[in-house]
Amino acid sequence: MKLTQLDATTWEIPRRGAMRAPGRIIASAALLPKIREDKVAEQAANVACLPGIVSYALAMPDAHWGYGFPIGGVAATDPDQGGVVSPGGVGYDINCGVRLLATGLDYSEIRNRIGELTTTLYQGIPSGVGCAGAIARLGKTELRAVLEEGARWAVANGYGSEADLACTEDGGRLAGADASKVSERALNRGADQLGTLGSGNHFVELGVVERIYDARVAAAFGLREGAVTLMIHSGSRGLGYQVCDDFLAVMLKAGARYGIRLPDRQLCCAPVHSPEGRDYLSAMACAANFAWANRQVMTELARRSMRQALGISERELGARLVYDVCHNIAKLEVHEAEGVRRRLCVHRKGATRAFPGSRSEVPAAYRETGQPVLIPGDMGRGSYVCVGTEEALARTFGSCCHGAGRMMSRTAARKGPFAGDAVRALTEQGIAVMARSRRTVEEERPEAYKDVDQVVEAVEAAGIGRKVVRIRPVGVVKG
Repeated sequence: MKLTQLDATTWEIPRRGAMRAPGRIIASAALLPKIREDKVAEQAANVACLPGIVSYALAMPDAHWGYGFPIGGVAATDPDQGGVVSPGGVGYDINCGVRLLATGLDYSEIRNRIGELTTTLYQGIPSGVGCAGAIARLGKTELRAVLEEGARWAVANGYGSEADLACTEDGGRLAGADASKVSERALNRGADQLGTLGSGNHFVELGVVERIYDARVAAAFGLREGAVTLMIHSGSRGLGYQVCDDFLAVMLKAGARYGIRLPDRQLCCAPVHSPEGRDYLSAMACAANFAWANRQVMTELARRSMRQALGISERELGARLVYDVCHNIAKLEVHEAEGVRRRLCVHRKGATRAFPGSRSEVPAAYRETGQPVLIPGDMGRGSYVCVGTEEALARTFGSCCHGAGRMMSRTAARKGPFAGDAVRALTEQGIAVMARSRRTVEEERPEAYKDVDQVVEAVEAAGIGRKVVRIRPVGVVKG
């Protein structure tokens, strides 16, 4: 597909055929060949056919092939101009997201206990396919409360504090959630999964801050060189998957009813203001709230596990939430687009919000800096904390990439040229690994992902995020 280079980090997909707007790929020249190989441009062009799309369909530097939208895709539609909402623009794992905790621990003092810490975290946080949570199976009344209250339910029930909510996107609760829009099957799938990690690319990771790029912002985030960190990556589990599956069927019928023709049925959608659109957004909000409650419960389980392993007090651990961001979501936000300030439905699929401090959505503690942007890499190389920028508002609806992005399929990671004992390789690097399945570790080996350093360099060059610190992994828990 023809691309027109606009600047060092922007390639445009010109309008053609049924496209209602151009597409844009944000990437470096080094990352572009793999993005093209994964047919991200073709998927972005399809997204640009959505009714009511504004400005352009976007792909982030970590973009790769996904269901309907590319993973790493961003698109905004105007509900007042026939704009639609598409479950394919959110994904199956609704509010899959990541949160980062800074601790008062210094790596130099506990480096010989990382293996013990990793084992205790593995024992304290249920993980793997179909695992049951640390919380007993929830009744329907209690589960509906989780879906509508999100992380606030977890805090009210002894899992964390108000300080955690203050540093969680949307306070850990997306407005508009209506549990009556969630199917019985989805409720049943989520009833025993609160407080579980799951499998695949989800993880709990101990790290150490190895480099600081912006001392002022790092201090505001509570991050110092040599400090031990904890990152948790998980989502809405079986409940969110079922919500997506349920509404894909609804949207396929709705698209025909509203006369929406698209080049890919995986983009099936309905107008935001339609009954189907409103119902999806309500159910999606429920799944998002479940995910926030899930990560909040795991956060408290992790704090307890770390105190237990080290025999220290809560004060000595000093585990403070830096931030929690969601990756797979559709939100109604006000943006200036095409010279007009308007309320848009912003789809971020495998993309994270990256707002500057001027936005009211940013927690008060970060108004002078901008929100933390968490970009996990792979379990062998490292992760970054960046900060949101005004440029991101102007270029990407306040969005940034959500990670390094896959380079190869899970099958290729297990059987390709890099196949081998990934656990041993990581252990030899000084990284402790605990997992329910060695197969998962093989599928998630570092070589399966793009180089996060290259991805973040592209982010910074494009101005959609600015580097604050780099974190090196030292202990990993996988499902």
